[in-house]
Amino acid sequence: LIDMEASYAEYEEWSEEPIPETTIKSYKKALQQLEKCKPYEEALLGAETPKLAEYQAYIDFEMKAGDPARIQLIYERALAENCLVPDLWARYNQYLDRQLKVKELVLSAHDRAVRNCPWTVGLWIRYLLAMERHRVEHSIISEMFEKALNAGFIQATDYVEIWQAYLDYLRRRVDFTQDSSKELEELRSAFARAVEYLKQEVEERFSESGDPSCTIMQNWARVEARLCNNMQKARELWDNIMTKGNAKYANMWLEYYNLERAHGDTQHCRKALHRAVQCTSDYPEHVCEVLLTLERIEGTLEDWDAAVQKTETRLARVNEQRAKAAEKEAALAKQEEERAEQRKQARAEKKASKKAKKTRTGDKRKADEDDEGEWGQEEELPSKRHRGEGDGVVPEEDMEVETGLFGRSEKPDGPAVPKEKASTSRKDIPKVFHDSSKDKVTVFVSNLSYTMAEPEAKLRELFGSCGEVMEIRAVFNNKGTFRGYCYVQFREEEAARRALALDRTAVEGRPMFVSPCVDKNKNPDFKVFRYSTTLEKHKLFISGLPFSCTKEELEEVCKAHGNVKDIRLVTNRAGKPKGLAYVEYENEAQASQAVLKMDGLTVKDHVIKVMISNPPLRKLPDRPEPGRASLPLAPRQIYGARGKGRTQLSMMPRALQRQSNPVAKAENGMVQNSPATSSEPPAEPKKMSNADFAKMLLKK
Repeated sequence: LIDMEASYAEYEEWSEEPIPETTIKSYKKALQQLEKCKPYEEALLGAETPKLAEYQAYIDFEMKAGDPARIQLIYERALAENCLVPDLWARYNQYLDRQLKVKELVLSAHDRAVRNCPWTVGLWIRYLLAMERHRVEHSIISEMFEKALNAGFIQATDYVEIWQAYLDYLRRRVDFTQDSSKELEELRSAFARAVEYLKQEVEERFSESGDPSCTIMQNWARVEARLCNNMQKARELWDNIMTKGNAKYANMWLEYYNLERAHGDTQHCRKALHRAVQCTSDYPEHVCEVLLTLERIEGTLEDWDAAVQKTETRLARVNEQRAKAAEKEAALAKQEEERAEQRKQARAEKKASKKAKKTRTGDKRKADEDDEGEWGQEEELPSKRHRGEGDGVVPEEDMEVETGLFGRSEKPDGPAVPKEKASTSRKDIPKVFHDSSKDKVTVFVSNLSYTMAEPEAKLRELFGSCGEVMEIRAVFNNKGTFRGYCYVQFREEEAARRALALDRTAVEGRPMFVSPCVDKNKNPDFKVFRYSTTLEKHKLFISGLPFSCTKEELEEVCKAHGNVKDIRLVTNRAGKPKGLAYVEYENEAQASQAVLKMDGLTVKDHVIKVMISNPPLRKLPDRPEPGRASLPLAPRQIYGARGKGRTQLSMMPRALQRQSNPVAKAENGMVQNSPATSSEPPAEPKKMSNADFAKMLLKK
């Protein structure tokens, strides 16, 4: 219809006779139709692939108009550009099944659907139903079912659904008025094969059968009981169901009881309920109530007494178990509180000991200043020689430069700085005190660059867009160096929630981590991980990317297969790419299409792998059992009065270092027993000659 005005004008000019009235009416009607369709056509022309939203709007418009030919054509146009979208095929096939109902057209569309989207179990089920609806031969339907089993579904439950659909079809073929028939035997063999298939093939592939409640076996038992009047077979099947771990569930016992009540006898009903009272662990009260109701209606006095005694005994045991579980849970909670208190006390003691040690170090340095010649007069620790010097004593200025405040060996470029002046800059740094009562309006920011200049000003500018920033508490070490993390406190809690959206923002080339401010003492198990660790069918995991690949370049590759909502390039803590990425699409259909098109694609000479995002389960570190003593930590290194030396080379032969008893180095390089690892008094080391040393080395 587009541009038909020009065609009509040419027709008028060419025609020698007046244009017929019917032609004019048809032309005006076509103009009206064009005006209605034009907005949708223009939207399609201006949209980018895959144009799903625009096509869906066009389909809705045509469905309201109700012209079957136009509806079919718009669906075909949409599928020509989106042949890997299962939802679009499902809607098209549903329209054909319910409205057109033309056999060749319907079956052709279903066949194309499963050929383009073989991983979607719903399309296979619709195909089997359509074939049955149009009276296709049984052999062809069975052959199509076998193809479905080999289609490669992505979930174990998909195989349960396709088996259930096929078994329903076979059940509808059976004439149950006959005691025995070929169709009935085929149905029974199919049930048996389905159970075996889920146990062997599916469980081996997915580590689960996909049918934990044994729905297929339950349906088999219902068919045997209700349609075949074979309660003996139904009881065997239910016995098999209960042995697969379902005996602890009350609903399973009640399902069997209802079947026995409808098609069995009272004796088996009573027997089933007595077993249920004994085995049920989730809702034993409900099972006990059903048993008492049965005996109240149909039981004798002896039956009633036995039921009351059994239910009272069982419920007493259940209440006792619940009380023990509650006590155990309370004890664990108390132990956790005690451990948290112990950790808090240990940290306080460690902090106090560090403070006392610093005080002692300061007093010692002050005494050293009063007595300048004391270092040079020590006989056990002779002074180190400098180049160009003899055996004389090291001057006081050189000694201070060598040892430093904590015994580190550093040599400044300029002249020596007095001790009081050197320590002033570190003492002037304010300590960061955290107020846990304001955790709800505070976020914890980490993984920042240690070399960041003016972190408070930089972060105040960055977080100012989230809300009013009350305070930024940057954390520095004793030297005044920024430690890479800080606390940002807002006025309102809503601003703190908005600040969490800045997580993983690049700041000076590194991803900044923003997380809620949580006290780890009160919540030791708290972990912040903003991404899902389960199967996400609309998200892709891409590996093998070149490290130079940017987010924009990857988006350019991915958007050809659907509407990309988000792209996340995985980096390490330093912000360097790891060659991995997660790409999120609008729906599962677009993601499936992208997997087929992009897997094995070459990006900058790198072959990438693309799959549906399904991260493996994370292994949590084993925690020590309560009450079990942990292994003693290795003793800390003991240094001499002058701190670490210029070299860390050990002057001890390796043979001595590999002795079974733990050893520690003393100041003079000899070996002595560590007091932290032995409760016995240290034995005096045996003096060894050069020959003894030679023998030990030759043994190696």
